[in-house]
Amino acid sequence: MPPGRPPRQVDIARIAGVSQATVSVVLGGNRAGVRMAESTRRRVLAVAEDLGYVPHPVATRLASARTNMIGLYTFRATFPTDVADSYYPILVGVEDAAAALGQDLVLFTGAAGQSPEAIRRVRVADGCLFFGRHVPDEPIARLVDSGFPIVYIGRRPELGGRIPYVGADYVTASADLVTRLRGLGHRRVRYVRETDDAPSSADREQGVRRAAPDTAVTRLDGPLSVDAVRSWLADGVTAIVVEETDTGVAYTAVRAALSAARLSTPEDVSLAVLGRPPGVAPDVTGFEVPYREMGGAAVRLLVDLITEQPTTSQRLLHCPPVPGGSVGPAAGVR
Repeated sequence: MPPGRPPRQVDIARIAGVSQATVSVVLGGNRAGVRMAESTRRRVLAVAEDLGYVPHPVATRLASARTNMIGLYTFRATFPTDVADSYYPILVGVEDAAAALGQDLVLFTGAAGQSPEAIRRVRVADGCLFFGRHVPDEPIARLVDSGFPIVYIGRRPELGGRIPYVGADYVTASADLVTRLRGLGHRRVRYVRETDDAPSSADREQGVRRAAPDTAVTRLDGPLSVDAVRSWLADGVTAIVVEETDTGVAYTAVRAALSAARLSTPEDVSLAVLGRPPGVAPDVTGFEVPYREMGGAAVRLLVDLITEQPTTSQRLLHCPPVPGGSVGPAAGVR
C-alpha cells in the first residue's frame, strides 16, 4: 500500500488472503447471505480494523442507498459557533439529535454561493437540513422536485408550501405578547422591525396586527433618532415592541435611542421584544424562541423522511413567554 494513501478493499483482500469480492461481502454485512467460514469473516474484519479502513461515503451510498450521514447547510459564510449567536443553539440541537439517532453530520456553508451547483454538493448525504432567512428558490426546488429529503429550520412558505420545515410559532407568541400589553392599558403601541422581509419577520408583524390592528410600524436598517422616540411618546405611545433577528439591528437601535433620550423602562415607556434581545439578555419582556428544540425536531423529521416513515412534514413549535421587567402598566392605570 503506497504511503499516504487510505487503505482500500484490495489492500484488505491481499493481506487477508481472500478475494476483493469476499471483502466487499463481509464489509457490506453479507446481506445476500453468502456462505463463508466464520474464520474468514473474522480475519477480514480484523485486517480492516488494523488498517483503519473507512468506507468511502459515496461508494457506500451506491451500495446500500444510505450513508447514515445528514447534511446541515447554512447560507452564511461561516457556521454559528459563537454561543452568543442566535443560531448557535440550533446547531447544538442538531448535533444532539443526530448523535442520538446514530447519524453523522456533514456541514456546508454558503461560502460557495447559492447556485444549483454549490447546493448540489449536499447529495453526498442521505438528506440535508437548511437554515437561513431566505430560500434560493431554483436550487431548492430542484432538490424537492427530485425527491431528495430536505428540511428547513424555520417556517418556509416558498415553492407553494412544498418545503418541509420545523419552525417557531411567531404569530401566536407575538399576538399573545401584544395582548398582554393591551391588558396593561397600552392602547398606543409602536412596532419596530428591520427592513428585511423574511417569513419570520412577516409572522411577527402578523401576530402584532392580530392583537392590535391599528399598531404603527417603523422599519429600521440603522440607528433610530432620539427625536423619533420622543415624538412617539408625545403622540401617546406607551409601549415599544421590537423584532428580534440574528443581526439585532432593531433592538440595538431602540435601546441606544432610549438611553440617549434618558428614558427608562418601564417607568417612561414599556419595552418588549418578539424573542430574546441579542447578546447577554437583560431583564426584558419577550418570549423564548425554541432554537435548540427546532434543531432536534428538524433532525428527527429529516430522518423520518429519509426512511419514508409516515409523518407531518411541517411543524411549528410553541414559544414560551418571558415575563421580564421591562413592561409595566400604561401611564394612567398604575
